[in-house]
Amino acid sequence: MANESHSVTRRGVLSLGAAAVAAAAASASAADAPAASDAIVRPGEGKQILLSCKLGMIPKEVAGKKLSLAERLRLAGQAGFDGVDFDQAGEWTPQQARDAVRESGVFVHNAINHAHWQKRLTSPKEEERAQGRANIEHCIRVSHAAGGSGVLIVLGSAGDGPAAEIEERARQEIRKMLPLAGALGQMILVENVWNKMMYDHDAPPEQTPEKFIKFVDSLNSPWVGMYYDVGNHWKYGQPGDWIRAFGRRCVKCDAKGFSRAKNKWADITGEGDDLPWADVRKALGEIHFCGWVTAEVGGGDLKRLTTVREQMQKAFLG
Repeated sequence: MANESHSVTRRGVLSLGAAAVAAAAASASAADAPAASDAIVRPGEGKQILLSCKLGMIPKEVAGKKLSLAERLRLAGQAGFDGVDFDQAGEWTPQQARDAVRESGVFVHNAINHAHWQKRLTSPKEEERAQGRANIEHCIRVSHAAGGSGVLIVLGSAGDGPAAEIEERARQEIRKMLPLAGALGQMILVENVWNKMMYDHDAPPEQTPEKFIKFVDSLNSPWVGMYYDVGNHWKYGQPGDWIRAFGRRCVKCDAKGFSRAKNKWADITGEGDDLPWADVRKALGEIHFCGWVTAEVGGGDLKRLTTVREQMQKAFLG
């Protein structure tokens, strides 16, 4: 009996040990499992064109209620957008951006800091160029934390000096950022804007993007490309032809309307002097474009955002 009791006790202890190990393993497994807020956020898969809006288009307050960052992102999702371009990145930390994406379930594909107009990479002042570079590096980290793939930059202003000189300043500053961009898998994307760089502001509207192409190619890096704003240079050239010329360099696109007849900005579609969107779609197909196109027009409440998304669908999806 004594031996039997001892045997039972040993089995019990072993059984308890096994149960404890199993419980510990289960506990560890539960600890390792991601919480709902840690879930990976993905945009819709299988889409050649993904539709986005700028964070700045989404109101910070609705009906007297201040919206959190996550609530603002969620509003874009409710309007039918696949994601958001985080164009107020200077106001947020990388962790805040990541938390808002996880809480909202809405993807962020890019980051921008509008201080690039004041702290320019083309500035003759070294301290301003350094601050501009720091701002872009912050955006690189924000985009990476949020799950995005790039940052939009404005190179600077033609008023900062002779073309060759200011382009070289910008080139040298971008080169300093390439190690960070490469480490975090983020593309530095040059936007064509009305800064009188790489186009002739007073010339006829049949200009080409060759100067932009030459600048991007001069950096000879897989981490540098174009964030082509389709509306910005409709005043100066044919967007379909620009897209064909950019080819693989055209990584992402912005969209806004512009009336040549009235010489003013407009909605993306529906104002009577539309851009040649059919040729834009054709050109994007010819270069096998896959990725993000982002609205950059006046935003507003859910109804307005939904209207913009519908315009985006008409322009880019036909």
